[in-house]
Amino acid sequence: MKQEPEKLYLDLLKKALTFSLWPEPPIPLTLFNETRSPLKRAAVSWVSRALEARDLGLVKHRNVTGQQRSNGQFWPLYADTMIGMKRLDQLQAAIETILAEAVEGDFIETGVWRGGACIFMRAALAVYGVSDRRVFVADSFEGLPAPDPQAYPADRESLFHRIPFLAVSREDVERNFAKYGLLDDRVVFLQGWFKDTLPSAPIEKLALLRLDGDMYESTMDALKHLYPKLSPGGYCIVDDFFLGPCRLAVEEYRAAHGIEAEMRVIDTCSVYWRKTAGA
Repeated sequence: MKQEPEKLYLDLLKKALTFSLWPEPPIPLTLFNETRSPLKRAAVSWVSRALEARDLGLVKHRNVTGQQRSNGQFWPLYADTMIGMKRLDQLQAAIETILAEAVEGDFIETGVWRGGACIFMRAALAVYGVSDRRVFVADSFEGLPAPDPQAYPADRESLFHRIPFLAVSREDVERNFAKYGLLDDRVVFLQGWFKDTLPSAPIEKLALLRLDGDMYESTMDALKHLYPKLSPGGYCIVDDFFLGPCRLAVEEYRAAHGIEAEMRVIDTCSVYWRKTAGA
């Protein structure tokens, strides 16, 4: 059966963004050292420094299964996205439905890491010849914020802000767009903490709202400032719904605003729903 060139391109792009075309390489043992106990952290640091003096390094082999790749259940070393193939498939289906049904508005992701999901959004618009929609790339580009337990008790135990792996600079994300030939004036960067950038973001309508902020605060900020701009029929995708703080923010927001649209599970991490005319 002959496949359409557009579908073939997008399928290949998903495989490239997830690094699925190549074996997952070993990771340096120091990469997530901040998550270890103080004693283990000190030991790994000492040994690593001694080896680096001889141009050597400690690495850990990972046996990544097809299911882990599909569900995005690990943090990849080289991939430009960690959301996995199922979430990318759902993103593609959402975009194609939006275009087919002429749902009004731009696309946004809040929390982009290396930019892979936003790169895919821009690629889909390009391959289908859409020139009147923008892709907003919203991130601090400094990692996640430190928790504010007084204002947001659900984030009290968050340690994401201590993990440098999650902090990707704007320059690196721009380079990632450019290497796929997709960095242009239809890509709009919103740099800073969500509480500072989203209230004044130059967005009138959204057709696709993808939340990937992990924490209660980040999720609630995105919903509060962006969900009212989501058009009827638009997609609200929550990447980290099955993380407790994120789920709590979503459930509280939906309850407070009478949102009863059915949530559909994408994989072990994420859900989505389509906005109805009422809510």
